[in-house]
Amino acid sequence: MESRKRTTTALCLFLGLCIGLTGCTMAPTYIRPETPVPDVWPSGPAYQQQPGNASGQGVTDIPWQSFFTDSHLQGLIKLALENNRNLRIAALNIERSRAQYQIKRAELIPKLDALSIVNNQAASDQKYTVALGVSGYELDLFGRVQSLKDQALEQYLATEQARHTVQISLVAEVAVTALNLAADRERLQLSQETLKTQQSSLALIQRRFEVGASSELDLRQAQTQVESARVDIARAITLVAQDENNLNLVMGCQAPANLLPSRFSEKLEVQEVRPGLPSTVLLRRPDILQAEHQLKGFNANIGAARAAFFPRITLISTVGTRSDELSGLFKSGSDVWTFSPQIVVPIFDAGARSAQLQVAEVDREIAVAQYEQAIQTGFREVADALAQRGTIDEQWAAQQALVTATNVRYLLAQARYDKGIDSYLNVLDAQRSLYSAQQGLIATRLARLINLVTLYKVLGDGSKEGLHSQ
Repeated sequence: MESRKRTTTALCLFLGLCIGLTGCTMAPTYIRPETPVPDVWPSGPAYQQQPGNASGQGVTDIPWQSFFTDSHLQGLIKLALENNRNLRIAALNIERSRAQYQIKRAELIPKLDALSIVNNQAASDQKYTVALGVSGYELDLFGRVQSLKDQALEQYLATEQARHTVQISLVAEVAVTALNLAADRERLQLSQETLKTQQSSLALIQRRFEVGASSELDLRQAQTQVESARVDIARAITLVAQDENNLNLVMGCQAPANLLPSRFSEKLEVQEVRPGLPSTVLLRRPDILQAEHQLKGFNANIGAARAAFFPRITLISTVGTRSDELSGLFKSGSDVWTFSPQIVVPIFDAGARSAQLQVAEVDREIAVAQYEQAIQTGFREVADALAQRGTIDEQWAAQQALVTATNVRYLLAQARYDKGIDSYLNVLDAQRSLYSAQQGLIATRLARLINLVTLYKVLGDGSKEGLHSQ
């Protein structure tokens, strides 16, 4: 009994020695590259506002449930977070990276195997052995395994940020698709209302033509407007159906009919954003964090490539019992112990290790450039959204005024035609102008709302807590 206790103690001491002898990584110290963009956003006539809100809270800190205030839109987003296949793939990639990291991490710890051996040297000469063994454990004196573990950790963290990017993009895509559906349904309703008005005008002109009060040219012009409205209705019906199909694809399931917006009048709104954030908020964007984790991973690979120039020590050891008889395996005096270190010293490899180190260093420089490019791309996306945000309210106000003015013009043209002062051509021109202005008003409002969604998407992390609550 005392012998087995000594054997177990020896094995534990050996394992502790293996773990204690692991060295530090030879990877270069990571230094975050300088941000290759200005510290502030562009300024000028197009940049009148910067993103924030009235309370001073940054848009990047607002959960999506607070930013997208319409209950129908919130319901669509929740369903998308539960069913979207791209998000599901991203989540599975995280699980895969987590498993890969666990594999690399486990290589830092010696592995124990139970062995049972029967040696038959002759019919009457048998040896029975039962042992615990450490097989093929690399003593990580120069940090090669540690560097590979660090690289796997950074890859795992990068996949987490990739999933976060997919989540933010999905939330924004659902919102934009729903807004497009609302806009196209409102365009359909406008076309249907315009058709009714033009059919009434056509009926009136038909009667006037029959009594000689209107010319055939007026009649044909009115018919042209009616048919044009029918074309617009058919086109709008197609767009609405395609929007619904696109929404179903984005959500990963059939969108419930009670959650689909019929028009903007249902207050399909998002929260306003007002001045307040520096450009350094870009460093919180998940795609940029993903690029930085990938950069750190390539930095760790350099440590593994450097460690390859040094000797690799692999340990093989077993402790157990041996006996000529099976019944004597656990008797006193049957203890056995083996220790077989293996040392591999690199001598000549035709420059393979040097080339591997060069590849690792070039990979890191590529990752630096990709990280910097991600920041520059993010800065441009935010600057573009801010440029539109600075002028979109003015466009909205001007478009509303244009609708009002063209509506008055149409009423005046109709009145002058009814009194015989002007031809019907002026009425048709006023109708077309009013219809175009109303279409423009829908498009401007859609652009305004999509701009807010875009700012929310490009500016930051979108509140991780908010994105993960489903």
